[in-house]
Amino acid sequence: MGTSLRDRLAAAPITWGVCEVPQWGHQLTVHEVLADMEAFGFARTEMGPFGFLPTGGSALASTLDRYGLSLLGGFVALVAHDPERLRVEMDRADAIAAQMAEAGAAWFISCPISDHNDWQRPQLSAQQWNQMVEAFSQLDKIAMAHGLCHAFHPHFGALIQDDAETRFLLENTETQLVLDTAHLTLGGSDPGALVDSHAERIGLVHLKDVDAAVAARLGRGEISLMTAVQLGLFPPLGLGAVPLRDVIETLETLRPDLWYVLEQDAALDGPDTVEVERLRDRVAISLEFVQDFGTSPRPHRGVQDSAST
Repeated sequence: MGTSLRDRLAAAPITWGVCEVPQWGHQLTVHEVLADMEAFGFARTEMGPFGFLPTGGSALASTLDRYGLSLLGGFVALVAHDPERLRVEMDRADAIAAQMAEAGAAWFISCPISDHNDWQRPQLSAQQWNQMVEAFSQLDKIAMAHGLCHAFHPHFGALIQDDAETRFLLENTETQLVLDTAHLTLGGSDPGALVDSHAERIGLVHLKDVDAAVAARLGRGEISLMTAVQLGLFPPLGLGAVPLRDVIETLETLRPDLWYVLEQDAALDGPDTVEVERLRDRVAISLEFVQDFGTSPRPHRGVQDSAST
C-alpha cells in the first residue's frame, strides 16, 4: 500500500449505475463496469448488488482478477428491525459474508431497510430500535467469524438516514461507521462533525459530493432519489456543497490507514453511450481531485488509452 489516498481508493459498481434499489434504471454488464475500473487504475472494488458478480467466492475472485481487481467489501441491504425476519436475514448475511470472505474481502457493509422490495421509512418503535441494536451485534459476530469487519451505512431513504439515527447506533453499538459524505449530508448530518466526535469509529469512507439545489428539491419531496441522481445530485468530487477537502485532510491526519471508496451513485435511463461517457468523465474529474492528497499517487490510464493497448 502506498501513502497516497489514491492508493487507498476503491471503486463501486453504483458509480456505473449498478444498484440494488428496486427499479434503479439501466444496468450495465459486468464486463463494461470492471473494464472501466481497470482502465482507470483501480485495484479494489466493492461487490455491488448481490448477484451482479458471481455468487461463489472463488468465482467472484477469479472474475475480478481478470481485470486486475480484488474485493474490498460489499454493501448489503437487510431488514434488521423485525424480530420475525431476523433469522432469515442473519442467515442471508452469513451466506453473503462467507462469499465475500472467500473472495478476499475485508468489509461487510450493512444498510438497514424496511423491506427489500420497498425502501420506505416507517416510524420505528423503541422495541424495533432495540431489535436493530441486537441485529448489529449479531452482524458484528457474523462478520468476525468470517474474518471481516462490519460497518453500517446511513443512507437517504433507508432506516438509518438522519443524524439522530446515526448517532443512536454509534452510541448503542460497537459497529463501525461508513462515513458516506453525501448520504450523511442529505440526512442532515455534518460529516466533519462526525469525524471530530467519532473518528475512531469510522471504518470506511464513501466519497461523493452533493449538488445543493437538487438536494433541496429531494428534501422537499418534489423528486425521487433516482430522479435526483439523474439530475446531478452527486456531482464529481469538489464540485458540490460538501466540504470534502476539509473532511479528507482531517481524516488523513487522524486516520491515515483508512480505505476510501469512490461511490458516485448514478442511474442510467438506458444503454446510451453518451450517458456512459458522461459517467466516465465524472470518474476522471473525481480522480483528479483526490490526486491532491498524499505523496505518491498512482497514475491511471484513461479508458481510451486502455482500449488501445
